[in-house]
Formats: sequence, C-alpha cells, structure tokens
Amino acid sequence: MALSKADTKQLLERIIFDDSRPADWVQDVWGMSPTLGETAAKLVDTLDALIDCCPAEKLENFLQNLYRDRV
Repeated sequence: MALSKADTKQLLERIIFDDSRPADWVQDVWGMSPTLGETAAKLVDTLDALIDCCPAEKLENFLQNLYRDRV
C-alpha cells in the first residue's frame, strides 16, 4: 500500500526533527542564533517545496531508503 504525501511528509519530518514540529525547531534554533534561525526557516521552506513538487512514488522510495540506512 502506497503512502500518501501527507504520511510521507510526516515520516520525513520525524526523521529530521525527531519529535519536534518543524516550526518549533526553527524557533528553538532562532532562539540560539537569529542567523542560524533564518537558515533553519529556509531549510524547512525548502523541504516543504521539495515534498510538494516531488512525485509521491519518488518520495516514498526516498523515505524507504532513509529508513533502510538507519537500520
């Protein structure tokens, strides 16, 4: 059964941000350094854009490769 884009996005975010929401992570980084916080915000925006424009099948394959490498 194929994952939806929303499910794939959630799993990718879990890999990257652990249990934090991306916006919370950006705020945490921003609190440590505004310069790094701006970069963190750009990273989250870029991740969202990539997920939006990438076909669901390719995202799922990428996600499977990430999980395979973690095991």
